[in-house]
Amino acid sequence: MYPIDTSYLKKCNLALTRAYSYLNRYSENDVEYEIYRSAVIKEFEIILEQSGKLLKKILRAYLHSNRAVDRLVFKDIFRQAGLHGLLSIDEVQRWLKYRDNRNSTSHNYGAFLANETLILIEEFIIDVEHLIEVIDDNSTTR
Repeated sequence: MYPIDTSYLKKCNLALTRAYSYLNRYSENDVEYEIYRSAVIKEFEIILEQSGKLLKKILRAYLHSNRAVDRLVFKDIFRQAGLHGLLSIDEVQRWLKYRDNRNSTSHNYGAFLANETLILIEEFIIDVEHLIEVIDDNSTTR
């Protein structure tokens, strides 16, 4: 297996971390708050998609065929990662919660749902950092 390039995921997580940091410098009444909240939500969405795609590549080494891997949808990717010990059960549950949140915000975007996402961001950043480690470790050792 060739090493999997996580540089874009790392860059997105850095952008998310910075946008979230800047967001917390402003009050909800400031236009800057809106700008950074939008940036946080967008990076959250991008990272979710990238995380699933990269983790799916790692799972090729664990499943019986490429076809089996190709049929996996986002939640199944993370469930399989848990089954194979790549992520803890608690981490898998959080990733499923992140996906549910993302699905809600993308279909019914509004301030309330955006703020629901913001509640998840600190833990999400930590989970992304760990996922990057898992992907990096498993893409070079298999």
